[in-house]
Amino acid sequence: MFGDWLTGRGKAFCAGVKVVTLDPFRGTVSPQAPDGTGLLLVHPISPRYRVGMGVTHISETLRRRRQDAGLSQRDLALRSGVPQPNIAAYESGRRAPAAATLERLDGVLNIPTFERLRVARELIIRAAEGRRLSDVRVFGSVARGDAGAGSDVDLLVHPGPEASVFDLAGFMAEVEELLGIRVDVVSDRGHGPVMDRIREAAVAL
Repeated sequence: MFGDWLTGRGKAFCAGVKVVTLDPFRGTVSPQAPDGTGLLLVHPISPRYRVGMGVTHISETLRRRRQDAGLSQRDLALRSGVPQPNIAAYESGRRAPAAATLERLDGVLNIPTFERLRVARELIIRAAEGRRLSDVRVFGSVARGDAGAGSDVDLLVHPGPEASVFDLAGFMAEVEELLGIRVDVVSDRGHGPVMDRIREAAVAL
């Protein structure tokens, strides 16, 4: 019923409800159309910053995601176009970013980088070992350093003798949950020219 409203791409339809916009920072609602019925518009912000979050929670989430991405405030400012003093104010809770600003920051923080994977390396390796996988390597756009906001993380692994396709799927799900980014996992047991190119381009995590 609610569509993809957390991403700002959808609208939630509820019969008999006035058109309103939820302010995620002040927790208030304000009417948008005097004759609006049957439509509830929710403030379009990234799903990383839940509707109803206080400024403190948003600041903590922003700081954690920036650090998880291996970026300094200056790095994030240069890549997003948001001034570094503003980012510092958002992370300290002194200011609340507008929804459009959050989307700009989110666009950068959603870009997978090799540095970001290195920050989470121990957790990724531990997840692989728990699924009877080893020799985790990175290939594709992240390994080349040209990943964009829509890129996923491509991992090459070596399955142990007892590993199954369910272990590969479980590992993929764990890393996706850890990084908050789409992940593809490929077994190095494959053969052929495509597999040869993947092995050649793969970089050890």
